[in-house]
Amino acid sequence: MKKIMFLLIIFILFVGCISPSQLELYKITDYFVNSISSEDVSYSIVDVKNSKITKDGLYSVSPIGRLIKVNIENCVGFDDYKQLKEDLSLYYKNDARVHGVYICNVKTIVVDCRY
Repeated sequence: MKKIMFLLIIFILFVGCISPSQLELYKITDYFVNSISSEDVSYSIVDVKNSKITKDGLYSVSPIGRLIKVNIENCVGFDDYKQLKEDLSLYYKNDARVHGVYICNVKTIVVDCRY
């Protein structure tokens, strides 16, 4: 399954639909999804040491409990957050470990990995 997803991502990248920054974002969120599900880990509320930022500084990702918070670091509109939510929802559509992707009121995307 992981191999198929990886090959699909590479194919889409070559087609030009996913930016390198977004591909890196998927790798970071995958890391947290895997750690939460495989190690039965729950991160603390203020877990700054585990926060990660993409190399270009466009996205920041922070685990909170069994949730993964994704922020766009640039000043962007709500439509950009809606698009990111749709992209992440599509990416995790068939992943049973992810129960939903939501937009919070404070322009934050949350990937829900709770039981």
